[in-house]
Amino acid sequence: MKKLFIAGNWKSNKTLSEAEDWIGKFNTVWENVTIVVCMPYTLLGVMKSKNLSFLCGAQDVSPFGDGAYTGEVSARQIKECTDWVIIGHSERRKYFSETDDMLQKKVEQAKSVGLKIIYCVSDDITIVPQGVDVVAYEPVWAIGTGKTDTPENANAVIVNIKTKYKIATVIYGGSVTSENVASFVSQPAIDGVLPGGASLEAEKFIQLISYASHD
Repeated sequence: MKKLFIAGNWKSNKTLSEAEDWIGKFNTVWENVTIVVCMPYTLLGVMKSKNLSFLCGAQDVSPFGDGAYTGEVSARQIKECTDWVIIGHSERRKYFSETDDMLQKKVEQAKSVGLKIIYCVSDDITIVPQGVDVVAYEPVWAIGTGKTDTPENANAVIVNIKTKYKIATVIYGGSVTSENVASFVSQPAIDGVLPGGASLEAEKFIQLISYASHD
């Protein structure tokens, strides 16, 4: 069985007490699954000191280094707390007008300090910068809508991405649930998933991972 990569994205959710409650319920370990939970900056420093059964990740990174960039969090600051970061999520592109040029700069900043990158694209035409570790294919119309791409089409798009950019790990994101996750990861080219809402409740996330890994 292939090794799966599952990245939960909490987006702009959870206070510290809510995150600690989630962690208290999430105590299962899977041998053949890499699990990354991408959470708000406010939680990352605290999580570093905890004995977790998963990896943590940030949801964004500044396109600039340290300096006079009010409100930004630099790659060096993120690296102090975690090893993973999401770059290029469709919500960042939509609500914050992030361009391919800006995302390229974010990738460069992340790689300069050794952060591992989950890079999101909406299709197999979107440019993927060099140095990305994982690509997440997430069709825009499927994010938070309850609608998904078909597993077969998602597989075809991911095959194209792998062929074009020579990236070994490509996952699917977009309204992934415990009910549909197996249909995606059973496709030969799909290496995992990027669930958002389905990762917010520990019990639902555990169920999703179990169904994906057939435990």
